Amino acid sequence: MLKKILFPLILLIVGVLIGTFFFDESESTVMPSPNNLYRSSGDSVSSLKKEKVFSGAILEVKNGDLIMDAVRKSAPGDLIRVYPGVYKETVYIDKDDISFQGVIKEGEWPVLDGSKELNDAFLYSGNGIQIENFKIINYKGNGIMGQAGNNFILRNNWIIDAGVYGIFPQFGKNGLIEHNILSGIEDAAIYVGMCDHIDVLHNEVYGNVAGIEIENSRHCLVENNLAYDNTGGILAFVTPGLPIKTTFDVIIRNNFISKNNHENFGAPGSIVAGIPPGTGILVMAADDVIIENNIISGNDNAGIIITDFANGGAAASNDPDSEPNPDRVMILDNFMIDNGNNPVGELKALMMTQLSTTGPDILAIGGGEGSSIRDKERYRTWGLGSFGSPHISSTSDTKTFLLDQPAEARPISKKDLGEMTYFGICSGCHAFDIRLIGVPTNLIQMIYKDNPQGIVDYINNPKNLREDYPEMPPQDYLSEEAKIAVAEYILSLKK
Repeated sequence: MLKKILFPLILLIVGVLIGTFFFDESESTVMPSPNNLYRSSGDSVSSLKKEKVFSGAILEVKNGDLIMDAVRKSAPGDLIRVYPGVYKETVYIDKDDISFQGVIKEGEWPVLDGSKELNDAFLYSGNGIQIENFKIINYKGNGIMGQAGNNFILRNNWIIDAGVYGIFPQFGKNGLIEHNILSGIEDAAIYVGMCDHIDVLHNEVYGNVAGIEIENSRHCLVENNLAYDNTGGILAFVTPGLPIKTTFDVIIRNNFISKNNHENFGAPGSIVAGIPPGTGILVMAADDVIIENNIISGNDNAGIIITDFANGGAAASNDPDSEPNPDRVMILDNFMIDNGNNPVGELKALMMTQLSTTGPDILAIGGGEGSSIRDKERYRTWGLGSFGSPHISSTSDTKTFLLDQPAEARPISKKDLGEMTYFGICSGCHAFDIRLIGVPTNLIQMIYKDNPQGIVDYINNPKNLREDYPEMPPQDYLSEEAKIAVAEYILSLKK
């Protein structure tokens, strides 16, 4: 009886706090002056939160204008300020240190609307990019995609029904993703892919296949996010077949992870299509992941699942450089309640072997070593027999994974152009021999053997010839040199 009274009261208090925390549109928003855009709060001294001295121009974009016209006129250090209106375009940014700031007036936002015809809303490859205060709707591919850009800030955006990924930094270093709301995304609402030193803070993700996904990335903090009504709430993954082979040093703490029971509507055959509905946190083959002080409730399959490739749906890859087991996962204090009420698939069969129809708070299945849990008896668990005791009591000494100084831009020589283009652009959707979003790279090699120009032609004008894969967006904005270099690199890959 006490639980029945306390649990709704806890959720009510949490809901009130979160409702006031994220967005308040009741009054006109006063935009900060440009030199306050990076003002720090709290104890963080990271490069992205230090006060930034502003020295560029302010370019204003109003309803009826094109944001891309301002981008063409801009120079490093400039601020592009966008006023309320509807903008039907894709914004490409290949310059460094450009900031985009939406102006919200009397509840009206600047809206980028892809009309289900355009692939991406923002697509950046420059360093030092900041994008804040935009509504992004009706795109086919991505809301905001970064291609090898470092030192980015993606803040206070509202991304609804924007395709495969909502916010997708790829192959970037030193980035901050905070105070965004995302829903209706077919893969991951926030997908941190092959990145290092990323903070994901204070976001709300709901109604997606995956809420927040840290994939083949290192040194990532996922804190104080609200993840509910997704298929899976928060994921830390290794996907085999990608150029970066590891995920490690990830902290998942102080998040609200509730009722992630949404039907899985991921692309058939993709890894995320295998996420069972009702999964709160999923760790697959990632190492040195710490799960601390989360409220994990109402997830019908299990609160936390820790698994290897073989049991997590990635066993088909023959990538020998991707170690398949989750090692040194640490579970500290978490509040877990009302999980496992309707386990599905293999977990349901496992529970039946335990003569139980209720799934666990925490499930560990498959290989892995060196993992630990604090006070295991607090939770319903299965498969944690090898878990020891943690050597730390909290992660409070780690305030951020952002760097104290900006990450240096990656120098790209002509020799490295193909590889860097593949890392930063292609590999987010194409793994070597396992399906992500696009056709596996080894199949591309079979189709275009000894024909790099054929790949270039497809990059310029892709045609969707297979119903079981989504349409690839054109990448014709790339230089001719980059197109042929990446085509030749794709055909040279061995694994």
